Amino acid sequence: MWSPLEYGAHTRDVFRVFDVRLASMLESDDPLFANWDQDAAALEDDYASQDPAVVGRELEAAGTAIAGRWDVVTPDQYERPGRRSNGSVFTVRTLGQYFAHDLVHHLHDVGA
Repeated sequence: MWSPLEYGAHTRDVFRVFDVRLASMLESDDPLFANWDQDAAALEDDYASQDPAVVGRELEAAGTAIAGRWDVVTPDQYERPGRRSNGSVFTVRTLGQYFAHDLVHHLHDVGA
């Protein structure tokens, strides 16, 4: 269980990672995503020691960016594929479902 600050930093990074992945899926044919170890990122970036005000601003900016990216997805792009480093295949649609699930899960974790 992380602190609210750590969840904020993590969610900021989730926004950033998914924004890059969605852009790749929209712009490239069947991109392969590098592995993102969320726990390693939390340790390496020392989420617990980050400035809450900075995390808040960055979270808002990253959220705005990914929302804008989703706003331009057209129905004919929903089935565009992409792959995780372990070979799992996603489509733009299933990436969006996973993204939404992740955010709802973290809201629950912090009691929101």
